[in-house]
Amino acid sequence: MQRTRWPLICGLGIALGCYTIARAEVEPGAELVQLVIGLVQDEDKDLRALGFEQVRTEAKGAGATSQFAALLPKLPPEAQAALLSALADRGDPAALPAVRDVLKTSRDEPVRVAAIAALGFLGEQDDVRCLLELLCAAVPAEQEAARAGLVRVSGSTVSAEIAAALTRNTAQPAARDTAQPAAPLRVTLIEILANRRAFDALPVVLAAATDDDVAVRAAAMTALGQLAGPEQIAGMVQAVLRAEPGAERAAAEKAIMFVCRRLEDAEKRALPLLAAIDRLNASDRTALLPTLGRVGGTAALTIIEGAIGSPDTALHETGIRALCNWPDASIAPRLIELVKTDQHPEHGTLALRALIRVAPLPDGRLPQERLDLLKEALALSTQDADRNQVLNRAQAVRTVETLRFLLPYVDQPDFAQQACESIVELAHHRELRDANKPEFHAALDKVIQTSRDSIVVERANRYKNGQTWVRPKSPKQK
Repeated sequence: MQRTRWPLICGLGIALGCYTIARAEVEPGAELVQLVIGLVQDEDKDLRALGFEQVRTEAKGAGATSQFAALLPKLPPEAQAALLSALADRGDPAALPAVRDVLKTSRDEPVRVAAIAALGFLGEQDDVRCLLELLCAAVPAEQEAARAGLVRVSGSTVSAEIAAALTRNTAQPAARDTAQPAAPLRVTLIEILANRRAFDALPVVLAAATDDDVAVRAAAMTALGQLAGPEQIAGMVQAVLRAEPGAERAAAEKAIMFVCRRLEDAEKRALPLLAAIDRLNASDRTALLPTLGRVGGTAALTIIEGAIGSPDTALHETGIRALCNWPDASIAPRLIELVKTDQHPEHGTLALRALIRVAPLPDGRLPQERLDLLKEALALSTQDADRNQVLNRAQAVRTVETLRFLLPYVDQPDFAQQACESIVELAHHRELRDANKPEFHAALDKVIQTSRDSIVVERANRYKNGQTWVRPKSPKQK
């Protein structure tokens, strides 16, 4: 755009602002609406952008909204998509009929994605079926827009309709001869319910937690970890027993832990779980001990200690694993005792690694106490892998004393790379770094000379220069 048009755009912006202020208490006049319409239809993209901003924020009223929405079929695809976005931000359902029409008639992907997004902002109960069907669209961008729309769309029975799609195939018109949607779609529906905070859908999600498909079970337990209350614990216990040992079982146990943690009194957190366990047979009660260990509390500890003291080898081992799941460092003295005295070396290793995990947790202890416990864990370690894990966990204790603890390990080849990484992570915290600048600068110099990790070296250089560093997003965050 030529520079000579900038004064025109600025002048229009000022004029529109003044007009809006002057008529703030009345329906916008026809001249203002026509001015905005003219801007939206202008061939110059900067003038159109000014018009779209006016659609978003000014010229209020359903009448004006309808006139703006009526422009959609008259615009080229790029402008259609931009106007749909502006109408969505405007939030007036008067635009809804026009948005639906665009979705029915357009084959342009950006326009359809913008229309689906607008449906999420403006839509009603009647639009849920359409959004559910779009979850199966061939175009991934349309699927994602439909997913976001289902999270956002309002209506008293929206969550119930989404929940119904978990148990009957209402979301895939082409496959209604099947009893349920495919597992990936059901996972998506569960995640949508969790994002909607759909507490009324908890019975359906709880049923999905014991599904035959592992992905569905995992998604349901994640959702329950976010939404469930103590009254759902009994059902979640069955899901833990249904989960495969390993990563799935551990994630299911943590979901119960999250629910129990919502009880303010730490000594009462295990009570719903204990009530559910009491109704199980002996084998299942033993299988739930690791879950009980994640919740903690005096009552849980009594039961777990009973298992550890059992002459039954399998029960003893399960008790050890349960104790090693403990949620805080209050169990540290017992873990240290097990490291030193348990007759099975593998159990001592489990206890040591649990000690390394809980030692730096911010659970009310002073930073020096947390660091001292890490040092004790280091003294008990006999393998370099465990020693390096101590150095890794030390970065959670953000004090200059931790820097001094880590620094000698930069000179030891077996531990130098982990020590460098932990020092740089400490330096990430500007207040700590700036308060101890000479020590940190000297340490960062050593890191730059020693580290073989280019990102660690880059961070060290940036922190030395007083610059920031932004952690790259994981693929799930992008």
